[in-house]
Amino acid sequence: MDRLIHKIRDIPDFPKPGILFKDITPLVKDPAALKLSVHQLMQPFLGSEISAIAGMEARGFIFGSLVAWEMGLPFIPLRKPGKLPYDVQTVSYDLEYGSAALEAHIDAFEPHDKVLLIDDLLATGGTARASCELIEKLGAKVVACAFVVELDFLNGRERLEGYHVHSLLHF
Repeated sequence: MDRLIHKIRDIPDFPKPGILFKDITPLVKDPAALKLSVHQLMQPFLGSEISAIAGMEARGFIFGSLVAWEMGLPFIPLRKPGKLPYDVQTVSYDLEYGSAALEAHIDAFEPHDKVLLIDDLLATGGTARASCELIEKLGAKVVACAFVVELDFLNGRERLEGYHVHSLLHF
């Protein structure tokens, strides 16, 4: 993981003073590092019962769609409100600085789907928890959540109690 950790850039005071932002753009710019991260995200789930991959807007789309492609599985985007053209199910949730919502098409998942949720970062766990709720509201089961980066000091994993959590890098 040393190859990957050196591809995460720290940006101080973004998006507001006091925050140290973990920037993944150097990682996705490097084809070898991106490929390694995708393979490491999916490794624990090869040969498992996973039948679909979901990723939340926006950086979860990068990693989630690549994992889905590599595993030969469907990719389901979880979008911000107003971005999907068909009937949707919505889950709203609180953030440290306000509220947000995610949506998915009402027919995005099959009732038997076993889903691997993927995103670039696990921080406080609010977005990931809401994503799990949305997937389950649509009748599928979340088998696990996988992240490139986990900010351990924010205890986001606690909000995902009951789900298997796999993270590549810990800060």
